[in-house]
Amino acid sequence: MATQDYPLPRFHFQVDWGGAKISFTEVTGLVMEREKIEYRHSDSKDFNKIAMPGLAKNNNITLKRGKFERDFDYNTWLDDVANERVDKRRDVIIRLLNEKHEPVAAWSATRCFPVKVTAPDLKSDANEAAIESLEIAHEGLKLMKV
Repeated sequence: MATQDYPLPRFHFQVDWGGAKISFTEVTGLVMEREKIEYRHSDSKDFNKIAMPGLAKNNNITLKRGKFERDFDYNTWLDDVANERVDKRRDVIIRLLNEKHEPVAAWSATRCFPVKVTAPDLKSDANEAAIESLEIAHEGLKLMKV
């Protein structure tokens, strides 16, 4: 297996949305972070604290894509979760692809639910696509082996 001598481009990716593959223009917030716990024994002869890993912090993931006619899936999902239908959570997998369209890195977010849907900015003299934004919360993000 030959190694790649240059970094992968960030524009070639795929989002698996609970079994369906959906195209997005941007994915941000793929952050894995852990709190640091500092501790010092009361009878320790050292004059410093020790550091230990604490609880994981989960940042929201933001997904952006073009708005299409009769496309209200995000709003319906947001309404379902707001009405306490928590069984509507979905797992989301984001894959970074190489030039052969093969996944080389993947991030898995578990039990996702929407927390914010942002409608496209409207401007009468604009000449670009209407981009909708979805912010999702999750219960854990991990780097998958591909």
